[in-house]
Amino acid sequence: MSREFKNRVREQFGRAADGYIHDKGFATGDDLELMVQLLQPMPDDNMLDVACGGGHTALRFSPLVRSVVASDLTMVMLKKAQEFISEEGGVDNVTFREADAEDLPFPAGAFTLLTCRIAPHHFPDVKRALSEFHRVLRRGGRIAIVDTMLPDDPDIAAWYQEMEMMRDPTHIQAYTEDAWKAMIQDAGFILHETATVPKTHDFPTWAKRAGLNRKAIADLNKFFVEAPDKVQDYYHIETFAGEVEAYTDRKVIVYASRPPKK
Repeated sequence: MSREFKNRVREQFGRAADGYIHDKGFATGDDLELMVQLLQPMPDDNMLDVACGGGHTALRFSPLVRSVVASDLTMVMLKKAQEFISEEGGVDNVTFREADAEDLPFPAGAFTLLTCRIAPHHFPDVKRALSEFHRVLRRGGRIAIVDTMLPDDPDIAAWYQEMEMMRDPTHIQAYTEDAWKAMIQDAGFILHETATVPKTHDFPTWAKRAGLNRKAIADLNKFFVEAPDKVQDYYHIETFAGEVEAYTDRKVIVYASRPPKK
């Protein structure tokens, strides 16, 4: 990750921190509950949540494990996450650490669980991040990654990539389910399961969370309204009187583990 891009990410998510903390799409969701079901956290697990954002994943897992380290590149986001979890009360096993997903400041084999939820599309080098995940995960440790899934249809995929970059300058690349399978296995993990779940976004909330001004939101609204029919169908774009009300994308969930000692 270049220093310039890191600074852009810190600036973007520093401004948007409050929006991520209070967004229901991050606080709850079928994707978060499926992570719990797949990982089957145990009371003796030490967990790392990479790119923790508002801290919702760390909070969900905290009663189920021994400890959670919530890490993020953006210090403002970490502080907001810490405040949020503190306000929830009764949580004393979550610590916070500023960390780049592609250069994690933790020793090898430090964690038995690792999560990363709706963040890898911001990573310039996902393969390097996966290598770091593999390094800090203990042999036999489990990992679950959730991110927005890129469609297989190249036209829909191209529309999505352009749309996301209009909304968020720190968006780099989303990946198809098959691409995730390949990257996970290339990184040395044992792939156990992948799944996809739909997630519906309230368009005004989703657009404002990125810090867009009125004109940028209007341009984004126009881009959705004028999307080709197959894009409209794929994303279930809902409009009323020329205004986008909601759309639904798909999250891919990847469950894998680091091979145990032979």
